Amino acid sequence: MATQDFLFELGTEELPPKALKNLSNALEADALAGIKDVLGKDAAALLKDATIKSYAAPRRLALLIENLVTEVPASEFLMQGPPSRIAYDGEGNPSKALEGFARKCGTDVSSLEEIDGKMCFRQQTEAKPLRTELASVMQNALNKLPVPKRMRWGASRIEFVRPVQWLVMIFGDEVIDCEMLGVKSGRKTRGHRFHYNNQIELMTAAEYAVTLKETGKVVADYDSRLEDIRSQVIKEGEKLGGVAQIDEDLLHEVTALNEWPVALTGRFEERFLDVPAQALISSMKEHQKYFHHEDKDGNLMPNFTTICNIVSKDPQQVIEGNEKVIRPRLSDAAFFFETDKKKSLESRIDDLKTIVFQKDLGTLHAKAERISAIAQRIAADLGNNTEQAARAAMLAKTDLMSDMVYEFTDLQGLMGYHYALHDGEDNDVALAMNEQYMPRFAGDELPESAPGIAVAIADRLDTLTGLFGINQPPTGSKDPFALRRAALGVLRIMVERNLDLDLRELISVAADSHDDLPARDGLEDKVLDFMLDRFRAWYEDEGISVDVFLAVLAVKPTKPLDFDTRVKAVNHFRSLSEAEALAAANKRVSNILNKQGGAVSGSVDEALLQDDAEKALASELAALSGRIEPLFAAGDYQAALEQLASLRGSVDKFFDDVMVMADDEAVRQNRLVLLSNLRSLFLGVADISVLS
Repeated sequence: MATQDFLFELGTEELPPKALKNLSNALEADALAGIKDVLGKDAAALLKDATIKSYAAPRRLALLIENLVTEVPASEFLMQGPPSRIAYDGEGNPSKALEGFARKCGTDVSSLEEIDGKMCFRQQTEAKPLRTELASVMQNALNKLPVPKRMRWGASRIEFVRPVQWLVMIFGDEVIDCEMLGVKSGRKTRGHRFHYNNQIELMTAAEYAVTLKETGKVVADYDSRLEDIRSQVIKEGEKLGGVAQIDEDLLHEVTALNEWPVALTGRFEERFLDVPAQALISSMKEHQKYFHHEDKDGNLMPNFTTICNIVSKDPQQVIEGNEKVIRPRLSDAAFFFETDKKKSLESRIDDLKTIVFQKDLGTLHAKAERISAIAQRIAADLGNNTEQAARAAMLAKTDLMSDMVYEFTDLQGLMGYHYALHDGEDNDVALAMNEQYMPRFAGDELPESAPGIAVAIADRLDTLTGLFGINQPPTGSKDPFALRRAALGVLRIMVERNLDLDLRELISVAADSHDDLPARDGLEDKVLDFMLDRFRAWYEDEGISVDVFLAVLAVKPTKPLDFDTRVKAVNHFRSLSEAEALAAANKRVSNILNKQGGAVSGSVDEALLQDDAEKALASELAALSGRIEPLFAAGDYQAALEQLASLRGSVDKFFDDVMVMADDEAVRQNRLVLLSNLRSLFLGVADISVLS
C-alpha cells in the first residue's frame, strides 16, 4: 500500500515551559490513537512501517509521521440479528423483530442473509483516502490536550493554551485544506523570532526539521535541544575547572524556553559565598534559571551559566547584563541571612502561634507541642536522648518565620539547620531541622540523627492522626496534605533504619496528643490500615507479588520492621517446592475451621488419636513447636517457615487418610484441635492460605 509523510505543526505564542513536554507527548499519543481508530482493526499491520516523531519548541508543537498509509482500506462487518427460525411467520412474512433489525442496519429485509442460523447484515465500507480524516483526527487530539487553563485572544471565542499564529498540515507534498483554532492550514512555518523572523515555505513534510534548523535557526527537536544544553553547560563547567550541576527540572524548563540555545557563563562576588550555598542556588535557579558550578571538593563556585535564545554579536555584554541582574538577588539573600541571624530560633517559637496549621487542628505552635510529645516517646522507645528530641521538635518549624524561608520556601529546614548552628544548638538538634522533611520524595535520603528520626516520624504521625481524626482522609486522587507520602515516609524510616517501633502504639500516642478529634474512636485501626496498605506498592516495585503482601497483612503485624521481615520470609517460602501444597492445605484447614466457627483452642489428646497419619502429624507438630517458638521470638521467620515446610508429607498424608469430621464427637473435636494447632504455627508468620 502507498505511503506518504504527514506533517502537522501548530504555531503559537510562547507556550508554558513547564507544560511543553507533556503537551507534546499528549499530542503524539492522541493523534496516533485517532489514526488507529480510523484505520480500524488492521491498524497495527497498516502502521508497521510508519515512524512517528514529535517536535516541541517554545512557539510550536509539531508531529511528523513518516510512511503513513494514504488509504483507509475497504472493510466488511457482519451484524447479527434475530434467529432465522423466528424471522418469518408461516406465510413467509417477516417478523417485527426482523423488520426492526433491518431498520437498525439502515436497510430492508431483502438485504439480509441467513448465516449459521441467524439473520445477518453484511455491512461493507469502501476504501477512502486517509487525508480526508486527518484534520478531524488532529482537531480531536488538540481538544484532548491536558491544558489546565485555556485563554481567549482578540475578538474570537476560540480557546487554547496560547494564541495560535499559524498552522501547517502537509501530507506528502500537498496541503490538507482545513481550519483549526481560527487559523487556516498552509505550508508556511516561521523561523526564530530574532535570527530569522520570516515565514519558511515547506514543499514536503520530510524536510521540516532540517529546513527549520538550517534556515529558520530553530532546533525543533526537544530532546536534541535538551542534550545540546546539557553538553554546553558541562563544557562551561570544565572551562572553569569545576563541575556543572545540572538539575533535571531546570534543564527541562530552559529547554522549553529556548529555540536556539547558547550557554554563557558569568560571575558573582565571592562575598556572597558566606551565605549558605543552597540559598544562592535557589535564587539563581528559581529567579534567573541559572545553572551553578561546584569545585572538585563540592563547594559552590562564584559562577553561573545562563542559556540564551540567541547568538549574540557581543556575548560579553549579555554576560554583564546577567551579572547585574543576579547581584541584587544575591544581595537580598545575603541581607535575609544576616537579618535572620539577629533573632534566635528559640525566640521565634511564640511566633508559631500566629500561623494556623489547619483550622480544626490549631496553630503551628500547637503542632510543635504535639510533635514534641510524640518525638519524646519515639526517642524513649529507641533508647535515645528525649531532651534532644523535644528540643528539636519545638524548634523544627521556627525557620518558617524567617525572612529567608518566606522568600525561598524550598529552603525550609535547611535554613533552620544553619540558624540552629549559629544559635549554638547541639549539632544533632541542628541536623534535625533539615532532616525532619526527609524523605521528601521517593528514593530521597533518610534522616540519620536520632532527633531527626524522631521528629520526622512524629511530624508525619501528627498530621496523619489529625486529618483522619477530623474525617479528612485522602479520597481518590485528592490528597492535599500528602498523607500517602507521609505514611510511606514513616514506613521507609522505620524499615530502612531498622527501628523496632510499634506503629500502632505511636499512632495512639499521636492521637492522644490532640485535644479533641471528632473521629477519635477506632482511629488507631484506621490510620494503621491506611499506613500498612502503603506497603503494597512498595513490594510490587520490588517484584514481590501482592499475595505475599496480603498473606502478611492478614496477621496485621504492627511493627513495620517486623512486617518487612515477614514479607521477605514468605517471599522466600513460596519459592520452596513444598509451598504450593502447604498453602493449599492451609486454605483447606481454614475453610474447615471457619465452618466450625473459627480456631479451636485446646491441646491434642493423644489417647483419641486413631490413625497413623494423625499420630504422625501430631508428633511432628509437637516436636516442631519447641524448635520454632524461639525462632518466632527472634524474628527469624525465614528459618521458621523452612522448618514448617518439612510438614508437607505429614499434612498430605493426613488429608489422604484421615476423615476430619468423624462421627465420634470427641475424635472429631480432637482432630479440629490438631488442625487448629497446625494453622496457628503458620499464622505465627503469615496466613499462607492467601498465597496463590
